[in-house]
Amino acid sequence: MSRAYRVALVGTGGIARAHAIACENNDRAELVAACDISPQSLERFTRQFNVPHVYSTLDEMLAAEEIDIAVICVWGVLHAQVGIQLAESRRVRAILCEKPFTQNAAEAETFVAAGRKHDVLVAEAFKFRHHPMHLKAQEIIQQGRIGSLLTVRSTFCTNVSLERRQRPEENWRFNRSKGGGSIYDLACYNIHHARYVFGEEPQRVFAAQVRGLEVDDAAYISLVFSRGRTAQISVGFDSWESQYVEISGNAGLLRIDRAWNNENQAVTLAHHTEKGVERLEFAPVHQFSHQLAHLCDCLDSGTPYRIPPAHSIAQMQVLDAVAESMQSGKAIPLDI
Repeated sequence: MSRAYRVALVGTGGIARAHAIACENNDRAELVAACDISPQSLERFTRQFNVPHVYSTLDEMLAAEEIDIAVICVWGVLHAQVGIQLAESRRVRAILCEKPFTQNAAEAETFVAAGRKHDVLVAEAFKFRHHPMHLKAQEIIQQGRIGSLLTVRSTFCTNVSLERRQRPEENWRFNRSKGGGSIYDLACYNIHHARYVFGEEPQRVFAAQVRGLEVDDAAYISLVFSRGRTAQISVGFDSWESQYVEISGNAGLLRIDRAWNNENQAVTLAHHTEKGVERLEFAPVHQFSHQLAHLCDCLDSGTPYRIPPAHSIAQMQVLDAVAESMQSGKAIPLDI
């Protein structure tokens, strides 16, 4: 590639800043444009980042710009709509979509189909999948160094005050109409991680919730995989901050204390066996920058993105089952 990939952001809220920093950190990517329906959001964003062109609508940006990578940073409820518009525009080569990928599996299938039809790479943005620590953990598992994989336990809790949770108009996470809820903002990480670690889809799902004003403030989820192996997940806006992962086998255990939000922080992967504990230290990294670098590698070489589109559809099928179980109080069988 003789020039940097041209990156455009759809939405300039909080998460867009992480993607803008990723562009600053990557000499193969250049942030050329951003759009947002909120003039105030655009103004705040451009005070922090140098963006050559800004637009108030996606239509305007697509008409004016030639884009290599479009990053979807809007509310989750709009992801499918925006993704399909980008794919059908024939003005982009790749779409990096923030989590949750869509609101349900039907939307995910339509989004992925639009990308396939128009030869656009559709990539789900789970930043942790590109962290050297998680890549190393998967290598250890695949090498059999914890024995036969049995159980994954994980949390993602953020300790948001009740006062903030009861103002859904101020934050999409607590707003049902914008696609909020603990399973869409938090548990999507844990569910994706468990599916990645086991290398298969769960056969059954059970979930309970703690209801907030408009959305689930917390959720407790069990995923049952083949041979009775399980993932046990606890997430919540309401409980004390926690984001650990434990991966257990019959000959060892892996422990990560800060699994998801660890931007620019040193982290440790602890490998427990009968010989003791080996602690693998990892220097601070910016996960979004690693994610963008991987996407550039894919565009350079034509190699597949780490998260295939079919995996993103299956992710939403599992989340659909989690939502159904929370509402019905019943275990939901899956056949993916």
